Amino acid sequence: STINTCFHLKNHFPIEPRPVLTVSPSWLSAGASVTLNCRVKDPSAGWKFYRFKTFPHPSYNFYSYELLPGSSSGTEQDFYIVHGQIHIAGYRCRARRGDPKYSTYYSEPKFVLSADIHSSVSLTVSPDRAQHFTSDSVSLSCEGNSTEWTVRRLLTEDRYPSVCSYWGTMNGSTCNINTDSTSDAVYRCESGSGEFSNAVNITVQDGDMILLSPARPVTEGHSVSLSCKLRSQTFDSIVFFYHNEKVIQNDSRWELNISAVSKSDEGFYKCHHSGQESAQSLMSVQ
Repeated sequence: STINTCFHLKNHFPIEPRPVLTVSPSWLSAGASVTLNCRVKDPSAGWKFYRFKTFPHPSYNFYSYELLPGSSSGTEQDFYIVHGQIHIAGYRCRARRGDPKYSTYYSEPKFVLSADIHSSVSLTVSPDRAQHFTSDSVSLSCEGNSTEWTVRRLLTEDRYPSVCSYWGTMNGSTCNINTDSTSDAVYRCESGSGEFSNAVNITVQDGDMILLSPARPVTEGHSVSLSCKLRSQTFDSIVFFYHNEKVIQNDSRWELNISAVSKSDEGFYKCHHSGQESAQSLMSVQ
């Protein structure tokens, strides 16, 4: 069982602004390293940084925290390397300085997803894409050797994690998402025995355009098709596709085809048409 670590800072008033945590990479191969960077508004003022692993409590809708190794006394470096991450993991940071001590709020949680998780439990999305319109019918299905399933949402914003009954309808091993409101969140399945599935990042948009891209990592060497979709009209001019903010196709085709995916194709994609732009989604290659 996991023991929660309490983080007490004496004489902690007044509270400084919330730090910003960045993680790199956001998708990784199992066992690779993750770099955490914790930044505050005034980086040269003698801050000490504390990093935490964050994870949803198995029984309740809140996050638990535990200090990462070497973080109990804080470090002056604003970066920290986590070695050998295997499964999905969330991280937060905070900082303190001065005498008496001033402490910041926790940063918003950032999640790092494993692209090639080896588990007997899996999560599939229907329709199989990362972006959806509000009012779309979207279902998340759990597969594996279990009779009890939990579909949990890990929000990328500073909100509580929650199970399907809070934002959808659970029917056996499938959760039907309520897409009446916009959201950007990470989802995973949890079996009755405590096994975790792969994680998927799902975005629900209320705009008029979305990018149709795979919800799960694609395998190197396989073909993949990305396409631009409008809510209620057809394309009547040039469609631009972007990879990491660079235009890679601009013509009348609404589809971007990659015949044999390589690691160089990994990254963020979006599309643009007639003054409208989709959100961007990460395509990970394993």
